[in-house]
Amino acid sequence: MKLNQRGLLIVISGPSGVGKGTVRKALFEFDEHDFVYSISMTTRPPREGEVDGVDYYFVSKDEFERRIEAGAFLEYAEFVGHYYGTPKDKIDAYLDEGKEVVLEIEVEGALQVREKMPDAVFLFIAPPSREALYNRLLTRGSEDPTTVVNRMDKAEREFLLAHKYDYIIVNDDVHNAADKIIAVVRAEHAKTERSIQSYRSMLEVDDSYGK
Repeated sequence: MKLNQRGLLIVISGPSGVGKGTVRKALFEFDEHDFVYSISMTTRPPREGEVDGVDYYFVSKDEFERRIEAGAFLEYAEFVGHYYGTPKDKIDAYLDEGKEVVLEIEVEGALQVREKMPDAVFLFIAPPSREALYNRLLTRGSEDPTTVVNRMDKAEREFLLAHKYDYIIVNDDVHNAADKIIAVVRAEHAKTERSIQSYRSMLEVDDSYGK
């Protein structure tokens, strides 16, 4: 009998360019956990190689704002002129099925989720150094130098919010970071507050032992 039947909402967050997407993809290579990626919605244009409905749901600004009015997002934020948000659809259903739902979102959005779903697991993905983050943003080639500077300024502010997360995962090596997250997931499932009710139910089922 599993002590904790319900899945976990795993929030992977951190500054732009820290490698959240790469770590998330490495995480999904582990077969022993039933991970489901919660696809975010955005108004920014797709980058080269990105696929609608796989990497993001790409929508117009008008469509996104209509969804805001309808209360359709678990969280949303505006960054560098574009909206990003997490649709509410299916998350609770996935959790009830025992699946681990992974959200990969920016820091502002993660803090919104923390208010609405405090039992989620919040992971701050950190760069090994400021220089490493700057070089990663610069070599990514998807933004001009001014945007890179703006992203670094925002990252500096976000570093100060790491204490609001449950765990800090330094992305010095992608597979090492993913291994640490797997360890976190296993430990979270064994937490008393998540498993005590199931444990008591298990004892009630086994109360005839030795009779």
